[in-house]
Amino acid sequence: MCGRYALGVRMAFIRRRLEEQGMEVDEAPEDDEVRETYNFAPGYYGAVYRGHIDRTSDHDDYAEGRIDQPDQTAPEPPSTEHERTTFKLQKMRWGLIPFWTKRQPDYGSMMRTINCRDDSLIEDRGMWTSMKRKKRCIVICQGFYEWLKKGPGGKERIPHYIKRKDGDLMCLAGLWDYVQYEGSDEKLYTYTIITTDSNSYLKFLHDRMPVILEPGSERMKKWLDPNQTTWTKELQSILKPYDGELECYPVSKDVGKVGNNSPDFIVPINSKQNKNNIANFFANAKKKDEGSTLDTKSIIKSATDEHRKTKDGEWSEDNAPKPVLREEAAKSPRGVKRELSPEDKDISSVKVTKTEDPDSSFTETKPSSPMKSFGRQMRSATRNHSSPGKNKSYGTSKQASDGSQRITNFFKK
Repeated sequence: MCGRYALGVRMAFIRRRLEEQGMEVDEAPEDDEVRETYNFAPGYYGAVYRGHIDRTSDHDDYAEGRIDQPDQTAPEPPSTEHERTTFKLQKMRWGLIPFWTKRQPDYGSMMRTINCRDDSLIEDRGMWTSMKRKKRCIVICQGFYEWLKKGPGGKERIPHYIKRKDGDLMCLAGLWDYVQYEGSDEKLYTYTIITTDSNSYLKFLHDRMPVILEPGSERMKKWLDPNQTTWTKELQSILKPYDGELECYPVSKDVGKVGNNSPDFIVPINSKQNKNNIANFFANAKKKDEGSTLDTKSIIKSATDEHRKTKDGEWSEDNAPKPVLREEAAKSPRGVKRELSPEDKDISSVKVTKTEDPDSSFTETKPSSPMKSFGRQMRSATRNHSSPGKNKSYGTSKQASDGSQRITNFFKK
C-alpha cells in the first residue's frame, strides 16, 4: 500500500522536469496551491498529471471572434465540434470521493479510498468502473514511505523511504474524480493511488507497492490517453510491479507523526548519524591541547564503533551501552585536567600532579596511579624484573639518586 509519500519540491520544478522528459504541460497550478512537504499525508492537496479533451464548436468560435462571422444573409452553417487533447498538472486532494456522493464523508471513509488495488479493476463492475475508463492520471512525488514491522506481534514499526535509484521524480498510476456536494457550487477534485504486488526488491518490506510508470514511456502515454474510454486488457497489463531500479533505506521515526516535516525524513538514518558523530568527534578533538596527537585509525574506529549493529533478541551484549573509561568520565570542577600515567610504566615513575585551590593557599598533591586499587604490583612490558624481592636493583639507593623513589617515601619527608 501507499499511505505516505514525499513531495518537497515546488510546482515550477515539477513542470520543468516533466517538460524535459517530453511530457506536455498546458496548465499548472501556482506553487502555493499544492502542499510542499516531505511528509505528505491523506487529505493533503497534491500534484496530479492528467490528459484532457478540449471540445469547441464553430458557434463558440464565432461568438468569441476566433474566426470571421458568416454573412448575415447566408444560412447558418452546421455545428462542427473540434477536439484538442491537452495535458495539465492539477491540484487534487488525496483520498478519492466518487461523484455520486451527496455529503462530505468522514476521515475514516476517505482513508479507505487513498489506494485502489489493481485486481479490483479486472472485472467491469464496482465503484472504480467509471474512473478507470475515463479518469486515469499520474500522481507526482519524490518517493514513498513504508513501515517494516518487527518484534513480537509487529509492535515495532521502522519507517523506510523508497525512491528511484537515479533520484528522479516518481510517477504513480492513479485514478481521479470530482464531486459537488448538495448545496455547494464548488467542485472538489480527488484522487487515489493504484497498488500492485511488490517486486522482489521490496518483498521484505510489504506485499504491496504503488504502480510506478516511467516518464514519457509508451505505457504512460497509453495510460494517460483521454481518448481511450473503454477498459482493456492492455490497460490492465500496465498495472504491474516496477522493474526499474529502486533504493530503500530506514529513516527517522519522526515521519510517523502527521504534521512533522523535515528534509531529513528522506535521508538514510544511519548515514546521518555517522556524519554527525564523525563531525562531533573532530570538533571535540579541536578543543584538546595543542600538544595532543590524533591517531587516524583511532578516529575512524571511534566513529564507527558508535554504530555497531545490534542483534535481534531480547538482550545481547551488543545491545549494551559502550563502557566509559573512568579517566574520561572524571571531570574536576576546578583545577587542571589530570593526565594518568600509562599502565606499562613502573610504579617508581608515577607522575604527580599538583592541583591548586584558587580560594586557599593550600596546595594538594595527588598521586595518579590507576592500578593501585587492584592491590598488586603490575609488571612492566619493557623491563625484565619480576618482583622487588628477586630483583636486587629494585628500589636501591642508585635509583633514588637519579631522582626516582617510592611514592610512600615522598610523603615521609
